[in-house]
Parts: sequence; C-alpha cells; structure tokens
Amino acid sequence: MNVFDLIRTAVKNSLRSKTRTTLTVLAIFIGAFTLTLTSGVGTGINQYIDTTVASIGADDVITVTKAAEDTGDGPVEYNPDAVAVDSPNAPPGAPGSSLVALTSTDLSTIGDVDGVLSVQPQLSVSPDYVTVDGGTAYEANVGSFIPGMALDLAAGAEPDAASSDYQVAIPVSFVKPLGFADDADAVGATLTLGITDVAGTQSEVSATIVGVSEEGLVGSTAFTANEVLTQALYDAQSVGLSETSKDSYAQAVVRFDPTAGESTDATAIKGDLADLGYTGTTVEDQIGSFKAVIDGIVLVLNAFAVIALLAAGFGIVNTLLMSVQERTREIGLMKAMGLGGGKIFGLFSLEAVFIGLMGSALGVAVGMLAGFGANSLLADTLLADLPGLTLVAFDPAALATIVLTVMGLAFLAGTIPALRAARQDPIESLRYE
Repeated sequence: MNVFDLIRTAVKNSLRSKTRTTLTVLAIFIGAFTLTLTSGVGTGINQYIDTTVASIGADDVITVTKAAEDTGDGPVEYNPDAVAVDSPNAPPGAPGSSLVALTSTDLSTIGDVDGVLSVQPQLSVSPDYVTVDGGTAYEANVGSFIPGMALDLAAGAEPDAASSDYQVAIPVSFVKPLGFADDADAVGATLTLGITDVAGTQSEVSATIVGVSEEGLVGSTAFTANEVLTQALYDAQSVGLSETSKDSYAQAVVRFDPTAGESTDATAIKGDLADLGYTGTTVEDQIGSFKAVIDGIVLVLNAFAVIALLAAGFGIVNTLLMSVQERTREIGLMKAMGLGGGKIFGLFSLEAVFIGLMGSALGVAVGMLAGFGANSLLADTLLADLPGLTLVAFDPAALATIVLTVMGLAFLAGTIPALRAARQDPIESLRYE
C-alpha cells in the first residue's frame, strides 16, 4: 500500500461514521472559525494603525524637543526662551505646558549625535484661513510633509517634498465645504491660505491641491504642505520678528538609519539625546501603546479559540478510539496480509489529519465570509467615522497557519488511537468479536 492508497483509504474510512465525524468536524470548525475572525480583526486593525503611523510620520524620523524644567505643582518661573505648545500642531504634552526653544546651536549639537543623519527644524505655521476661488473661508491647521510619510489618500498624490512648486494635500472633510463635487474634483485646484505676521499684516499664499487625505485613526484634519510651501508660510508669518525669534523652533526632525545596528537605532539615539537634555519621540512611541492594547485583546480572543480546538482534539481522540475498536478485526486482517505497524499508524494518523483539514478549511472559509459581511455591514454604520478602516482583513499566510496548526493538533490528537491500532496483535484482533 503506497502513500496514495493510504490517503485514499484514510479519507474513505473517515466518512464511514458520518454522524460521529460530522460532530467532530463541527467542534473543530468552531475553533477555526473563531481563530479566523480574531486573526482577521487583529490584522485589519494593525493594518489601519500602520497606515495611520505612516501618515503622521516616517519610521526613520525622531521628533526632538527640549522640555522646560519641571517645577512640580508650584508656579512656573518665566523663561523667555520657552515656547508654548498648547496648539493643535504642537508636540504631545499637557495643555499649557511649554518647551525651551531650539536654536541653531541646539540643532548642531543634535546633529553631532552618533547615528543622526540629518536634523532640520520643524517649522510651525498657523494660517488664519483657507479658501478656494474667493469662496467661504475656513480655519485650518497646516502640517509639514516629512519625506518617508505615506498619506492615506482618497484621491490624488502626496505633496512632492523635492518640488519647488507650492503643493498641499487637503483633508477629505474639507472637500465639500470648499465647493468641490468630489475628492477627484479637488485635485489640481488652487487653494489660498491667509496668514498674519506679528505686525498684524495679513497676506495670502496660493498652492496647488495635489491630493485629498483621509482623516485616519488620530482624527487629523491638518492640511499637509510640502517643504517650500511650509517655508513660504513661515516666512510670511515671521515678518517683523527679530533674528533671534526666527531662530527659535519648538521642535526638530532627526533622520536616522533604522537598519544601521543597535548602536545607532532609535532607542540608542533617544538615549544619547536624553543625556544632552533633549526628548526624542518616534511615531511608534505615540501610537505603540494603543497597538499593544489591540494585540492583547486579540490574544485573549485567540485563547478562547485555542480552548475550543483543544476540546475538539478530545473529540478526535474519541472518534478514532471508537473507530479502532470497531475495526479491530479489519486491523488484524491488514496485519495478517503484511501491512506493517508503521502503515497502520500512518493510516489512522491520516484520518485524524483529514478530519482536522475538513474542520479548519470549513472554519476558515465561513470565517472569511462572515468577515466580509461584517465589513460591508459596519462600513456605513459603526465604522462610518473611521474611513479607510477594514475591520476584518485576512492575511493568506495567517490563514494557512491556522489550517496547518489545526491539522497539526489533529495529528497529535490522533497519535494515541493510531498507536493503539499499530500495536494490535493480528491473531488476537482476528479473534475479536
């Protein structure tokens, strides 16, 4: 009996007792179905988080600030070099907190840290309004586009960091208010930004809309400007400031090589910056805790699915033990005809694996259908405020892992009855009534 004959015989034998096999397959199905959905939820949410992370920064960028001295609960002494950071564009911090401004000297010091490839000041601009073709003016926040970022686009393209043209990506929530028919209609139009300098003189800067960005997990409604547009707005805003004030920045952007090794990775660089009195923050720092919570929830849900699979494993043991008992004389006959114990063991093991395959394949297939149905149902209801989120997303590698894992558990569960069958004495088995 070759391998093909063993497989064919195992499949045939698995279907002898249809009711018993069906109940065992259903038990496996429940575990595989649950694993498929929980794995899909984890994949979908993590993909959304990764997209959000890419849209607010790059993985080779560290945002550097210099915090003001902590004085506890008492009054804070006035520091003329401090910069307020309680605006929407400011780095994370408590409302009303302040940072010591970074100067050119600080930028040079940061640039000398081992592993830092480049350092640039992060220009903070606060336009008064945005408008299109003299229409209704709306308040807006503007953020810079850092090379390496990947905006979650609804239409168009990202601002070109290397372009000399003024380019901007607008949030999808501004498309209709600015008078556009849809997202695609906004691409190519001219956006006017009004900005006031320190003397109270208002000026306007025009830029081309090159893309429309989704809001994402963090709910950002900022316009994303390329480098030359950010610089133009900063220059217009800084008219009347002293050179010292112009040379003061709330934060700086440091680029590094994340593949260079442990001595120059983000953790090492942040440690060196801390020794110099600076605080380094990556996008993973800002959103990593949220991702850890999601992974923890998915892990707990997967644990329940594994418990269901373990229960199904006992069902496989019971099914095959009964099958061995019912087929005792048949086993004796096969051994009397020259079939060795190894092939007997393989035959019953293949039966267990086949039962595992049926249950896991059915569970994965139904789980995928349920996931697609949930996505369609929730997209316009509970998840309407989270555009771009696919709650249940399926990774082919993860689905294959589920099927193979269940088949492996089924094989382990089938070893006890398979060993029992392989060790049957042919003479005693033939006498079995």
